[in-house]
This record gives sequence, C-alpha cells and structure tokens, in this order.
Amino acid sequence: MITRHVRYEVDPDQIEAFETYARLWLEIVPRLGGTHHGYFLPSEGASDAAFCTFSFPSFAAYEQYRAAAATDAKAQEAAALAARTKCFRRYDRSFFRPLLTA
Repeated sequence: MITRHVRYEVDPDQIEAFETYARLWLEIVPRLGGTHHGYFLPSEGASDAAFCTFSFPSFAAYEQYRAAAATDAKAQEAAALAARTKCFRRYDRSFFRPLLTA
C-alpha cells in the first residue's frame, strides 16, 4: 500500500472554494480506485494549512489513477476551480507506506 499526503497552503479568503475543490476529490479518488482518508481544513485561529491523505494498493495502482485523472471530467473540473479561484497557493506531496496493526 502507498499513501499520499498532501499539504496545501490555502488562501484564507478562499476556504469555501477550497472546500468545494476538496469535496470533488473526495468523490474522484475512490471512483478511480483509491481510498480517500479525508481533508483536514483550518479550524480555529489563523491558519493557511490544509492536509489530505489517500491510499492505493500499490504505486502502480496510483500511476493508473494519475493517468485516469488526467482525462477525468470531474478532475478537470476540480483543476479549473482551483485555477479560477486560486483557493490554494501551493502544495507539497509526499508518499508513505503505512505500518498498521495486524
């Protein structure tokens, strides 16, 4: 299993747009073969950080997801929303392999 962790620097004035963007990916990732573990949005206090994680059975499955997402209408809608609203300024992604209880 491979888990992707994404840290976003969000625009605090565009949190609603970012939430709409996130809700699109919560539907896209499972439809394209992954397990989405959710988004974690700024809550109390001044913060411009948001996070999400999602997993795939293997890196090969993740690559298949990436190829499918490149032509997926909802993924293109999410990308257009982000470009139009500039709801996040940047993102960093990392890959992990979870160590789980048996």
